Amino acid sequence: MSRDRITRREFLKGTAVMAGTALLSSCSSGPFAKRKPTAVDLVTLDKTGLKLSRLGIGTGSKGGSIQRALGADGFNRLIHYAYDQGITYIDTAESYRTHTMVREAIKDLPREKLFIQSKMPGVPEKPLEVLDRYRKELGVEYIDSLLTHCGVTANWNDERRRVLDALEEAKDKKIIRAHGISCHSLPALTRAAELDWVDVNLVRINPQGAHMDTPAETWNATSDKSHLPPVLKQIKIMRQNKHGVIGMKIIGNGDFTDPEDREKSIRFTMQSGLTDAVVIGFKSPAEIDEAIMRINRALAEMA
Repeated sequence: MSRDRITRREFLKGTAVMAGTALLSSCSSGPFAKRKPTAVDLVTLDKTGLKLSRLGIGTGSKGGSIQRALGADGFNRLIHYAYDQGITYIDTAESYRTHTMVREAIKDLPREKLFIQSKMPGVPEKPLEVLDRYRKELGVEYIDSLLTHCGVTANWNDERRRVLDALEEAKDKKIIRAHGISCHSLPALTRAAELDWVDVNLVRINPQGAHMDTPAETWNATSDKSHLPPVLKQIKIMRQNKHGVIGMKIIGNGDFTDPEDREKSIRFTMQSGLTDAVVIGFKSPAEIDEAIMRINRALAEMA
């Protein structure tokens, strides 16, 4: 037999190798290519295991006055537009006075696809009764994440013990799926970072330091990453402790009217690795489109 001839087994083996090589080479551009992350991906809120869109729509701009000014029809259209783009995380609070507006906006949306977060201020006498009122106002049987709102002291967990215990009971009863805190000071943030009770932290984050604890805590992507400002150090500890972390004040509480500021903040936040998700208060579809575009671009730079 001629040495130039090959056996059937050798032929099939060679064909398999060539097919495998072709498949691997197509993975970078074909149907097996790794999909780039986007603003509307469903992400996991760390140890909670809960899923929410990476970008959430906030309903508390200027204390909720911006969203309330849209009126019922305008607000409904905005929530539906956000949902149609893939935004399933809706952020509200008692103090925003938007619970009933959210109820009307989501009543024809699939509840199981939504992640709804609300917040309870202060230390009410009967937190579980307040929580029942929230559920009625929102028109839901359960709230995905319920936070104690606007912690500022270093011992907020002791001052609000009645609320913390009630939220733990509510989670056991599956009235809520996770609990945590929205922090508005470095002392409160520092305490939150070390507490096992905290499932979810809503934290202020932007590289300009706007509406954080002090302008001196500004840190941008070109700074020495081994010397983080105090706020960012505590957020890093939260991440290490497997807390869910959601970023707020990404647009500087609405102060970033310059597109370059919005771009800088969104790029920093997306690329910092310090948050699972972020929430931005919107008043128009154009603002939603812009945020999605900027987030997608920032994430693509990391791919």
